[in-house]
Amino acid sequence: MNVEAAVMARYSEGARGRQESLCCPVAYDRDLLALLPDEIVERDYGCGDPTRYVRTGDAVLDLGSGAGKLCYLMAHRVGREGRIIGVDMNAEMLGLARKYRGEMAAKLGGDRVRFVKARIQDLALDLEAVEEYLATRPVHSLSDLQDFESWQRKMRSADPLIPDASVDLVVSNCVLNLVRDQDKLQLIREIFRVLKPGGRVAISDIVCDEPVPAVLKEDPMLWSGCVSGAFQEEEMLAAFTDAGFLAVRYDQWGQEPWRVIAGIEFRAVTLTAIKGEGTPCLDVGQAVIYQGPYASVSDDEGHLYPRGARIAVCERTYRLLTAGPYREDFIGINPGIPRAVVPWCAPAGTRRPAAETKGAAVTIASAAPGCC
Repeated sequence: MNVEAAVMARYSEGARGRQESLCCPVAYDRDLLALLPDEIVERDYGCGDPTRYVRTGDAVLDLGSGAGKLCYLMAHRVGREGRIIGVDMNAEMLGLARKYRGEMAAKLGGDRVRFVKARIQDLALDLEAVEEYLATRPVHSLSDLQDFESWQRKMRSADPLIPDASVDLVVSNCVLNLVRDQDKLQLIREIFRVLKPGGRVAISDIVCDEPVPAVLKEDPMLWSGCVSGAFQEEEMLAAFTDAGFLAVRYDQWGQEPWRVIAGIEFRAVTLTAIKGEGTPCLDVGQAVIYQGPYASVSDDEGHLYPRGARIAVCERTYRLLTAGPYREDFIGINPGIPRAVVPWCAPAGTRRPAAETKGAAVTIASAAPGCC
């Protein structure tokens, strides 16, 4: 089965008319939806709402942006200082999204949305530039093909469509499952590449509780319908962790399956994760205390945190645990007396002596009701 052709055909139909089978019920902000043209609202397909993770001023990349619904919703949330890039490879969907760009810019008070044509597993290559190249230099021979391949490599390297470390947030809504299995890991590596250090991910998609057999994967309607290309639920988490992401979790989990086929449950989830800062480990004398309720926890970098223990951490890990996604679980303690900064990463479970942190400033995300 030609996966890409099946997906292109299905979503070209979806651009021309509403395809109910491509949708999971999703509740969006009604006030924001009222800003959008009916045609965009009706021709949008997805299984979640990753727009809730957008922050003011963000540069956001929407993978598989389709008719542009999420892009225009997020453009309102990011404000005047933010920007939105929608990526899709379907010409009819791109045409629909671009059709209302001027109208939406007037409503939003600024033109901060653009749509580009690319495969989401190859965000460096501009497919509209590819089309222009082939229109003037068609490939008729092996030599022509070699020239074309050389040009593509140069474009990816010297002039990538989405540059390295250029966006704060990557979102998608039910499109990772449309990518061929052999390209899914490359897709996740591309997400990691384009994110800034500390950047975030919010991926709404379909996962399955058991591996999908080959007979279902070969069904073009099931694949293009966001079913048989789904990640197995554990494998999706592992794929993002293996790519280097931290704090990988299912932040949203559909209580009921969206579909059950051959006894396999397919449900909507939203995965969130962050890209680490990538800075050196520097010890300034800080410690964290894991508050519980578990006896101990470990993080993606192999640090161990027994409940209630003052664990030595580097400055980078301290920020992650006290200001990042773990902040509600950890108490942060600065050194009582400022000390020299040294390159050092504490072995897992290393305690920080209480004497080093007495009288220090303490960071607590939330206090229990009634605390004095």
